[in-house]
Amino acid sequence: MKKIALLLFLLNSAFLFAQKEVSGLVKDKTGNPLPGVNIVEKGTSNGVSTDFEGSFRIKVKEGATLVFSYVGFSTVEKTASGDKINVVLSENDGQVLNDVVVVGSRNAKRTVVNSAVPIDVINVKDVTTQSGKIEINQLLQYVAPSFNANKQSGSDGADHVDPASLRGMGPDQTLVLINGKRRHQSSLINLFGTRGRGNTGTDLNAIPAASIKRIEILRDGASAQYGSDAIAGVINIVTNDNVDELTGSVTYGVFNTHAKGDFLPGTPNTKGFRLDQNGNGNSYGKDQDFDGGSVRVAANYGTGIGSKGGYVNVTGEFLSKNKTLRPAYDFRKGFGDAEMTGVNLFANLAIPISDKTEFYAFGGSNFRDTDAYAFTRNDGERVVESVYPGGYTPRITSKINDNSIAAGIRTESSGGWKFDLSNTFGKNKFQYDIKGTINASLEEKSPHEFDAGGHSLLQNTTNFDISKNYESVLSGLNVAFGAEFRVEQFEIFAGEEGSYATYDTNGVPITDPTTQSAPIDPVTGEPRPGGSQGFPGYSPANEVNKDRTNFSLYTDAELDVTEAWMVSGALRFENYSDFGSTLNGKLASRLKITDHINARGSVSTGFRAPSLAQIYYNLRFTNFNASGATEVLLAPNDSPVTRAFGIEKLNEEKAVNASLGFTASFGDFTATVDGYYIKVKDRIVLTGYFDASSLNLGVSEAQFFVNGVNTSTHGLDLVFSWKKNFDFGQFGATLVGNINDMKIDKVKNGTLDESIFFGKREKAFLLASAPDNKFGLNLTYAKNKFDAGLAFTRFSKVVLVDYADEDDVYNPRLITDLTIGYQFTKSLKLTLGSNNLFNVYPTKQDEQGNTEAGGYWDAVQMGFSGAYYYARLGFNF
Repeated sequence: MKKIALLLFLLNSAFLFAQKEVSGLVKDKTGNPLPGVNIVEKGTSNGVSTDFEGSFRIKVKEGATLVFSYVGFSTVEKTASGDKINVVLSENDGQVLNDVVVVGSRNAKRTVVNSAVPIDVINVKDVTTQSGKIEINQLLQYVAPSFNANKQSGSDGADHVDPASLRGMGPDQTLVLINGKRRHQSSLINLFGTRGRGNTGTDLNAIPAASIKRIEILRDGASAQYGSDAIAGVINIVTNDNVDELTGSVTYGVFNTHAKGDFLPGTPNTKGFRLDQNGNGNSYGKDQDFDGGSVRVAANYGTGIGSKGGYVNVTGEFLSKNKTLRPAYDFRKGFGDAEMTGVNLFANLAIPISDKTEFYAFGGSNFRDTDAYAFTRNDGERVVESVYPGGYTPRITSKINDNSIAAGIRTESSGGWKFDLSNTFGKNKFQYDIKGTINASLEEKSPHEFDAGGHSLLQNTTNFDISKNYESVLSGLNVAFGAEFRVEQFEIFAGEEGSYATYDTNGVPITDPTTQSAPIDPVTGEPRPGGSQGFPGYSPANEVNKDRTNFSLYTDAELDVTEAWMVSGALRFENYSDFGSTLNGKLASRLKITDHINARGSVSTGFRAPSLAQIYYNLRFTNFNASGATEVLLAPNDSPVTRAFGIEKLNEEKAVNASLGFTASFGDFTATVDGYYIKVKDRIVLTGYFDASSLNLGVSEAQFFVNGVNTSTHGLDLVFSWKKNFDFGQFGATLVGNINDMKIDKVKNGTLDESIFFGKREKAFLLASAPDNKFGLNLTYAKNKFDAGLAFTRFSKVVLVDYADEDDVYNPRLITDLTIGYQFTKSLKLTLGSNNLFNVYPTKQDEQGNTEAGGYWDAVQMGFSGAYYYARLGFNF
């Protein structure tokens, strides 16, 4: 026993003597300490981070190599040959766009300046700690030059998923990737509101901000590289891979209910009210100064796996947000941001199998329970006075489930060939429950709540990618090629009978209109309508279960002809099971004019396949306008009704993209200026309402999805960034801007009346997909434990056409955001701030109820909930 004890003592002593403690300091080139630098003993999971003064201390094996890495700076490796190591990290100069994954650069100045195409690289950790925005769409709205997204109200499912776009294009014309893999879209198709009418998009808010390391935005047509949807560009979300660090935050915020100036009639300072939860527009809760209270709790933690650099990183996020209630013209309408409770989980892992092979996986689950205002029903508009005297506001309460998982194996051969085989699965599901409503044909006997059914979209993508870099060919050649196979499935499922049926005077569902009739409305003299008001349920006749497949092949090459001149090209073939094949190509080049200035440009063709929702979606609903309420049928593209109106089968949208710009980098200052041109043929849009009263469909009007217009867009993106260290602190200034001009070149109405097919009102919605220009100036200051940020964002004028066929002019608006932070300890930081500090609202419209959302404002520019005040406690252990 003593011998064993002695042996263990000697072994332990040998191990202890084989280790050593190393300490040091990490600074940038100007001599300022860098807190939060990751330091890892190479080949192990042993690591630490520098403290607020840039110092570190770590125990490592004798002769170990330490790897120093930090967002925005080049990675440095140092051998632990002594007890002290002092390291200076240099900021990155940028990185070119490679192959499938938009890797970008960890440049603290955010923009890659030496690529052939414009790329924004946004450090999400920096943005989330210097802003009160708690969702990805709202974060990007204020830091990316041509990104636009807004909260909606009275827009059905769009109240719960913010439509977002690049360069004023449709939400479905931007491709979203996660870690370079295609992300599935939402099953929601936007039918109302000002953004993305007739489009499906990707729900960025289903991804927790705390799980994201950086977001890379490729602002250039890229269908030849990535396939369908990349007409406007690509958003690549890179998730966290850090280990041995627990980070997170707790944020609380509220909105100011006081709307001022020209925003409300009569009173210069009007407080908001709270509708009761039965949705009755005549009943209000307690008068309050603040509403829309939100709590967000997020945490991220990573741990090493094995001794070869494996890891698993996990994020959890909880968000609870109350409604905002902003006055409508008669002060009885429910109008404002939706209520939401959500839970978000995401994980990212990699496990080395050998020195050059690793298994990787990432994915997440998002659940949201939402509650939004529908359009108010006033006197005589689907109102049963004995149930809702004077009118009521139904509520759409959606339950959204969004799940995804990706897994693959990466390896590299002895000859330098890189192989990547992966499979990515995603599914989005909407379930609608309508509350505070009524089926008017049942009159007093009607329930006030219905299960209205819903829809889902499933996508599964298998990729095989191969690439190799030849350093000996001229100044460097990278070649890549690969294949992709994708399966998509769209489903509509029915709700309960009362949500869609019309009942006769005996309470029996009407199946034969010649012998059965609904009760008569005493105000309108018309038969009472069926279905749940606010959002009609999907019936068995609406049910859809459709799928399709897609196969594609691509090749991509990038050649540095000299150190100053780079050219690249891509070619992609795609075949869809439902409409055929397409071939697209791209050429791009970058020329280094001087050591500090680059010129760049590209030209490409692109396409977007019609979504399954655009092909098969159908619904019967009630439309409200200045003339009252009418019943409308949105017929699927493959239906006899659609063919009877002369609407043709949907085909892909076709695009031509061109861009030309320059980048400049002079020490502390960088600049990128990029002009662009996007021409899209056969854009898929939603028509106006055609007279269908003679077709015996039980509705007055019908509308359709069509390849209805050709558009051309010219624009300019600007990013100027400056950062400087002084004895009295570090200053930073970034100016981002976008100028965008879209024209409708042709309306493809054939023999149909253009004013109905795609009239003045529909044209205005399309052209108002983004303000004509948006500029943002972001100023930052930091000194020791204190930091502050001040941001100014100006949105240009937006013009819509209302239900009365009159222009609704939204004048330019300047929004001011302020944030102040203090680092109490190495682990705790408190931030206070305000978004829209001066409580600015859009221009108030008339009081006739003609806006799309039914309130004083539409969803343009910066939203309609006013000033938001917040406090956040961040932690890092």
